[in-house]
Amino acid sequence: MAKKPSKRLKPVLPSLKEKKRYLVFEIISKSKIKQAAKLPEIFLKAVKNFIGELGTAGMGFRYLKENYTADMQRGMIRVNHNYVNELKSSLALIKEIERQPAIVKSVGVSGIIKKAKQKYLKEGEK
Repeated sequence: MAKKPSKRLKPVLPSLKEKKRYLVFEIISKSKIKQAAKLPEIFLKAVKNFIGELGTAGMGFRYLKENYTADMQRGMIRVNHNYVNELKSSLALIKEIERQPAIVKSVGVSGIIKKAKQKYLKEGEK
């Protein structure tokens, strides 16, 4: 009796997986941002304006909304390790959020979410 070939895919080798970085940003403005739900589309628009559709696709941009702290106005974005500098540059070009002047500052970059939270999203640090 012939053995049936299995239909399971082989796992991707770690060396072939996308290498991710987690960039922590801070929004500096005169008043707090009220609608944090609109931040991902503002950031994505800035990235598309800076590096275009193709660059944005290769970037692997993902806004991590569960890591946004409204009181510190800090949050986290996941990005491919080759595009960290492009992301920093495009965020620096944002001039206003919710029709008020604002600056998006890069606080730090980490390869692990847990370390990024410990270093840059602590309540005591500012």
